Amino acid sequence: MSSTFSSMLQRMTRWALLSVVVAVSVGCATRPDAHPQDPFETFNRDVYRFNEVVDEAVVKPVAIAYRDVTPDPVRTGVSNFFGNLGDVWSTANAVLQLRPREAAENWLRVSVNTVFGLGGLLDIASEMGIERTKLDFGLTLGRWGIPSGPYLVLPFMGPSTIRDVAGTSIESRGDLVQQLEHIPTRNSLYVLRLVDTRTNLLRATSMLEGVALDKYSFTRDVYLQRRDSQIEHAQEQMGNGIGIQRDTDTDK
Repeated sequence: MSSTFSSMLQRMTRWALLSVVVAVSVGCATRPDAHPQDPFETFNRDVYRFNEVVDEAVVKPVAIAYRDVTPDPVRTGVSNFFGNLGDVWSTANAVLQLRPREAAENWLRVSVNTVFGLGGLLDIASEMGIERTKLDFGLTLGRWGIPSGPYLVLPFMGPSTIRDVAGTSIESRGDLVQQLEHIPTRNSLYVLRLVDTRTNLLRATSMLEGVALDKYSFTRDVYLQRRDSQIEHAQEQMGNGIGIQRDTDTDK
């Protein structure tokens, strides 16, 4: 069953992986001294600098203003709301990874927070001790043996790999916000989610600016090590249902 499911996932993502490889290969040359997982470093550094310019000019100032003018309970409610939507997708990925414990916990979180937490604005499930396991489709692909491929930096989105690009493209099709037919509401939620995510990262980026001599290399190495660790842990714990990543709300 595992090999059959792995083959199915490989077929599902082959077109996405191939398109990214072709696009990047045409757009840049490989540096002779490149990091083994970062053969497109020249291209990636250019995109990284572009993202920094956009962040400094637009996204970060908006996030700071949002943090400064929005009361803490409101910001917490917004984060809880989007976290609840994320739990839905984590539930689906837990099922795809054959992890019944995490699937049950995440689905219970969604049910409790949606019904008793005002549509997810309140995180009642955490108060009840129901743990969150964050899972994405990139981890699901890695769980079934699909290699990460080269490291990539995506415009506006940041660090990724070819496998995670494929995962994100598939995941976006199941995005609950995208399912909204009312375009102004949908776009407003997209913007609010972006601002909420960036606001929650303000402290981390301040620390990065203070400790990293080469922010690009530091960000790349941390991202790759973290993803490798998550995949390795997922594969090791397949048989006993232990979760990959427990959310302790340290970034809020």
